[in-house]
Amino acid sequence: MIKRSLELLCTVLKVTLTILVGALVIPVAMQVIARYTGIIPVYLWTEELATFIFVWVVMIGSVLAVWDNTHFDVQVLPDSSNPFILLIQRSIVYLLVGGFGAMFTWYGIDYAKFGGIQHSVMMNANLLITHITVPFAGLLWCVFSLFKFAEAFQIYKSSKGITQ
Repeated sequence: MIKRSLELLCTVLKVTLTILVGALVIPVAMQVIARYTGIIPVYLWTEELATFIFVWVVMIGSVLAVWDNTHFDVQVLPDSSNPFILLIQRSIVYLLVGGFGAMFTWYGIDYAKFGGIQHSVMMNANLLITHITVPFAGLLWCVFSLFKFAEAFQIYKSSKGITQ
């Protein structure tokens, strides 16, 4: 049930990421066309919009990378054939990512509050739009890494023939 819910969340995040990357093309294309062709005037708000979208793309991408085990794991030692050592190797990574996620969430709340009292120069948009990505990503890093830790423990238990 939990895995299915998290997979559904990841699917929603992937669709959101796809839409955001598609949307990012518009202001960036406008910037390129305006700067190099002169066909349209230079709109300064396009740079802010591209930055806002890019921040969300990066943070959602990092969350999905934690789920897929493709971003925060640097493999220094090869996977052990011993199930207990393998559990320890994976647990260290998951707990470190979860710890950093917890720190990003905790300190990101104040960061988001700080962004909530500021506005962008050109679009006059509340900067909470981008600042909220830090606690959002941190919370999901924490949730996903703790789930992966529990999953690794279940794999260890099943490899040892331990029943629930």
